[in-house]
Amino acid sequence: MLLEIVSPEATLFKGEVTSVSFPGVDGSFQVLNNHAPIVSILKQGTVKIVADSFKLGKEVAEKFTKVNDQNYTLEINSGTIEMKDNKVIVLAD
Repeated sequence: MLLEIVSPEATLFKGEVTSVSFPGVDGSFQVLNNHAPIVSILKQGTVKIVADSFKLGKEVAEKFTKVNDQNYTLEINSGTIEMKDNKVIVLAD
């Protein structure tokens, strides 16, 4: 599925991923390939991204933490997500 993470300053990430976990206001949740459409509000916490490969721009790489070659995390203060047609858009603060 395609993941796009956008902040007020820039697009932080855009690429194919295997799964993404989010800190939802009602608890953490995960979306996988072909997940049902969803819109949700996010609270402060960690977004966990799993992908076969990552391509991060130099200007945003310091915002992400590398767990291993397939796992990265991103700390957010709040945000919203929309999953539709196998594309996840995250508006993150």
